[in-house]
Amino acid sequence: MAGKKWQAGGNGANPAWSAAFVLMTMMPFTAASALPANFDYTVSFGATDPILLWQFVIGGVVALAFLIAAILWTVAALNRMKRAFSHGTALVTTALNTLSHGVVIVSRQDKVVFCNNRYLEIYGLARADITRGITGTELIALRRSRGIPEVAGPGGSYAVDANGMVVELVNGRSILMKRYVLPNGNAVATYEDCTEQRDLAKQLASANSFLESIIDNVPVCIAAKSVENGRYIFANRAFERFSGFSRDMIVGKRVEELYTPATAAALDAADRKAIESPTGRTSGEIHIQRNGRPCVLANNRVLVRNQDNEPEFLVALFDDVTERVSLSEQLENAKAFLELVVDHIPIAVTVESIDDRRYLLANRRAETILNRRREDVTGLTSAELFNPREASVIISRDDAAIKKGGMQTEEHPISTKDGLRLFLTRRVTVAGETGGPQYLIKTHEDVTDRRQTEARMAHMAYHDGLTDLPNRPAFLQALAQMIEACEGTDEKFAVLSVDLDGLKEINDVFGHAIGDKLLVEVSQRIQNAARGGVVARLSGDEFGLIIDGSQPEAALTVANRLVETMADEFRIDGKSVRTGLTTGIAIFPANGTDAASLLANAGAALFRAKARSRGSINIYEPEMDRQVRDRRVLHQDLSMAIRNGELSLHYQPQARASRDEAGRETIGFEALARWNHPTRGSVPPSDFIPLAEESGLIVEMGQWILREACREAASWPKPLQIAVNLSPAQFMHSDLVNFLHAVLLETGLAPGRLELEITEGVLIEDFDRGLGLLRRLKALGVRISMDDFGSGYSSLTYLQAFPFDKIKVDRAFVMNLGHTPQSAAIIRAVIGLGHGLHMSIVAEGVETYEQLGFLADESCDVIQGFFIGRPAPIEQYAALVGRAVPRLPVVGRKAS
Repeated sequence: MAGKKWQAGGNGANPAWSAAFVLMTMMPFTAASALPANFDYTVSFGATDPILLWQFVIGGVVALAFLIAAILWTVAALNRMKRAFSHGTALVTTALNTLSHGVVIVSRQDKVVFCNNRYLEIYGLARADITRGITGTELIALRRSRGIPEVAGPGGSYAVDANGMVVELVNGRSILMKRYVLPNGNAVATYEDCTEQRDLAKQLASANSFLESIIDNVPVCIAAKSVENGRYIFANRAFERFSGFSRDMIVGKRVEELYTPATAAALDAADRKAIESPTGRTSGEIHIQRNGRPCVLANNRVLVRNQDNEPEFLVALFDDVTERVSLSEQLENAKAFLELVVDHIPIAVTVESIDDRRYLLANRRAETILNRRREDVTGLTSAELFNPREASVIISRDDAAIKKGGMQTEEHPISTKDGLRLFLTRRVTVAGETGGPQYLIKTHEDVTDRRQTEARMAHMAYHDGLTDLPNRPAFLQALAQMIEACEGTDEKFAVLSVDLDGLKEINDVFGHAIGDKLLVEVSQRIQNAARGGVVARLSGDEFGLIIDGSQPEAALTVANRLVETMADEFRIDGKSVRTGLTTGIAIFPANGTDAASLLANAGAALFRAKARSRGSINIYEPEMDRQVRDRRVLHQDLSMAIRNGELSLHYQPQARASRDEAGRETIGFEALARWNHPTRGSVPPSDFIPLAEESGLIVEMGQWILREACREAASWPKPLQIAVNLSPAQFMHSDLVNFLHAVLLETGLAPGRLELEITEGVLIEDFDRGLGLLRRLKALGVRISMDDFGSGYSSLTYLQAFPFDKIKVDRAFVMNLGHTPQSAAIIRAVIGLGHGLHMSIVAEGVETYEQLGFLADESCDVIQGFFIGRPAPIEQYAALVGRAVPRLPVVGRKAS
């Protein structure tokens, strides 16, 4: 306060001191002027000039006054400066004491010049602790003595910051200390409590580390690039793995420096799209090449802007979804495929939700029973789709299926646009995630036609499809029931086996269509004649009847009536057809007590009747049974003969037709089968060949004959031809072409040496198929001959349709030469016809020289018969086939 007052008084006294100074300066001059004019200066001051002396005194006073004034002014100025400095120092001290940082000023001699209040607060010191003349070292020791040293002890171990040192105190506080050296050598140190900042920094660093760890371990590729220059500024590990580059190689690079031009262009396009997007966000798929293979990336890009809303950098998140896209495409394809399959399943399929019973799916076939388009079915219930009566039935059965579980199958009618149809419905429940039933799958198969077909098939199983008469199984069943009814009584009944005469010939002449219509009309007449008896069609041309009443009179009456009813011709498609019936009769119980024996005995009687004459009636006799049994035994023996090697081949030569013996050169042989039975001896071909054809054994037998004949002919030194007969059964019911090809390869016989002889029966059965087989056989290189031409129903159509190599004139015409002129005319016409068609003519059955002469004169090409040689083992014709040692002379007749 004194200073301030002093400073204030000093400021006001400056004018007074100046006035005093002026007065003091003027006082000598005033005193001099007041002296009398006659004052004698010499008297007063001695010998010295008084004026000069006074001037000296006055000057001295003035100089002294000026000096005093100068001193006073200087003192005043210094006081003003001191007050100003004190005021500035107070301001600086106040400012430094209000800082949030601690401040210490140390002189170059390490004396503490100043420390502010914040410093004292940080280290827990009082102002009184800072004594005058304390050094910096003593200050450090002082604060440590007060219990707040640095963690590392004296000297400190500091974490060096970019702008200073961070001191860790024992109380857990962190102090950032910065030291500045002034030009005068003094030093200023600042102390900032950065505990909170460091905690925040640590938390931020931890958070950054945590986020970086998360980003680095996210399986999605994450990268950031600068919008300004397009260079990468960040990449996570997933991006490293994807690109194949390390993070150091990626950061600072542009896309064109890392990828192929095409890939870089695709990524740049995605970047531009994100930058130009109003929202700064884009997503989608990017198709690139990766390691030379197409790659699909699921892409998300986010544009980040700065505080000025300017694009700063672009964050890209993407994942390689090539496999997922592929699987998705496969899934979609599989889904489309399954939908296509379900939609084209030939039965109706529907799926319902068990919770609300609403339809979820229906395929196209389901539209029939739902009576609307499948797209309109979803969300509807059965009550909304069907009429009330049918809906009630369907819903109740759905409930039962859900309750029972598993597969439930039933049939019930449903109204459709085509009327009431019968559907086979299968119901099955499908469990959901909870394990309970969630869906009800139903299939509806329209079985109306099937059930009708099954009914028809059931009818057909016991009825003939052509005549609608009961068939053999139905007849046997009816016969067994009749036997059961008559057993233990005196009742008798008859079984009639009836054969339609000439059906094969009618089919050959008029065709099978006429033959079928004839069978229908014949069955009607038989039913009318039976008058209530059981009538059945047992086979193609065989009928069976059961006639009760007095026997055999009732059976004979019906049999005669059958003959009479067939007397009238049949008019079919404008054609007149005549036929007859041959009948065999067996009586119960005299001729059999079971169905099989009765029918077999009736068949035996029929066989005897046909052997006697067509149209006759015959009653079974025990002798017939022996004949039938003998025939059956022969059939069994024949089947074993093929396997036991009892069959053999005889060969009959074929020679050129010439009157001159030297000109009758042997050109080949016909292979003929023979059977030497172990007990019966030699069985004639006329007995076992028809039996083989009836039983079907002819196919197996024909294969053996063909293989054996080819094998034998292939061993002949001379390349003579070998002719083999083919039966219609063998021709039509076996894989003849492949078999023959295999035989030719197996035996090594040249195809041109083999001649296959067929009859017109091969083409009568199925003309188109037979013609096709002949062409395939011809393609193998073998020769085809028409056998027995002129007999049966030979048609010139066959010769026109197929280029036969030979025509064999039937032996009946050759044997009648010289007896009937018609035979000569027919043979002459056949020879002319064959030569006109460029076909060779073979005449078989030549037994006399006269026959040979006629054929030679008519230019017949080849002859065959007893005249030139009988069928015999090939050993008898060893010389003809070129073998060195002849066996036996050829048996034959020579011209006399």
